[in-house]
Amino acid sequence: MTRVLIADDHALVRDGLRRIIESAPGLEIAGEAQNGDEVIAKVREGGFDILLLDMSMPGKSGLDLIRHVKSISAKLPILVLSMHAEEQYAVRAMRTGASGYLTKDSASAQLVAAIQKVAAGSMYITEAVARQLAMGLSPAPGSGLPHESLSDRELEVFRGLVAGESVTAIAERMHVSVKTISTHKARILEKMRMGGLADLVRYAVAHRLVDDPDSPV
Repeated sequence: MTRVLIADDHALVRDGLRRIIESAPGLEIAGEAQNGDEVIAKVREGGFDILLLDMSMPGKSGLDLIRHVKSISAKLPILVLSMHAEEQYAVRAMRTGASGYLTKDSASAQLVAAIQKVAAGSMYITEAVARQLAMGLSPAPGSGLPHESLSDRELEVFRGLVAGESVTAIAERMHVSVKTISTHKARILEKMRMGGLADLVRYAVAHRLVDDPDSPV
């Protein structure tokens, strides 16, 4: 029996995932977490075989959360579940330690197969992402969309800013100084050639880089 920990901050999403998983033979729910801190606590406790992880949750989230989980349990398979199209984050997530990446709009049809494949020690990704990983590439800086030129840490700051977090809140969450986050913000604006936060927000919405607060799934 494969034991699954569901990590998502939306109760409706967790309910839907639970129903799909519980209906599949050989799978069972070992627990749930609704923020990054709960994920870390449950990883330390153990008792499950695979982590189904939303990329966007309160507290520690995204790539930093994947890194933290892997530092505690290096062999724990992580299947990322995200509203963001895979070309936006999949390669970064896989290179950080995830074993699979699944978009929420395809989860109902592919979730069980993805869990089974990742739990068995394989990777669950599309051919396009596999090619990028095989070539050792993420989207090349300067060759595509502006946000693709950001480092992983800058991308985390970017996502916090466009989600409405203050510089102070991001600094506390990422355990760095306010000055460090302010420096990241300045670099983000420069790299993306944006005039300010409002421009970043409009860009993030247009490119589906921020969660829609009115749509929990």
